[in-house]
Amino acid sequence: MAKAIATFAAGCFWGVEARLDEIPGVLETSVGYEGGTIDHPTYKDVCTGSTGHAEAVQITYDPSRVSYDALLDQFFSLHDPTQLNRQGPDFGTQYRSAVFVHDEQQWREAREKIADLNAAGVFRQPIATAIEPAGTFWKAEEYHQKYLEKRGMVACHI
Repeated sequence: MAKAIATFAAGCFWGVEARLDEIPGVLETSVGYEGGTIDHPTYKDVCTGSTGHAEAVQITYDPSRVSYDALLDQFFSLHDPTQLNRQGPDFGTQYRSAVFVHDEQQWREAREKIADLNAAGVFRQPIATAIEPAGTFWKAEEYHQKYLEKRGMVACHI
């Protein structure tokens, strides 16, 4: 079975992970920190907003069962991608909307998806989602992994 990786940031990673984990073809999800300037950041570090990291979800998926395009559709439906550096009550660059691309094809697909959604007027404002090259994904502390599932909570629409 072929496996691929996608990494998305859409605000607080708990609910985003729970929703992405429900997609058929998604094999594994992990929450963590992506796009920053320090090695081995902790939740406390990232919460300061000074590391440049975003709370992100890294997905391992089977591309024969779910396409990257379908994952992008889900990602854009999970949050308000028009908000710059915030989602709901959470604000700061650590809560930015971002697609962290792992290769040229993902970059192309993400760019095209944003252009298509903007052209179709799906959102009232232009999409503010950043497309950034994936770097090191620093897995968050264990208590953040499957946070809602561990507490018997269901994911709500972000």
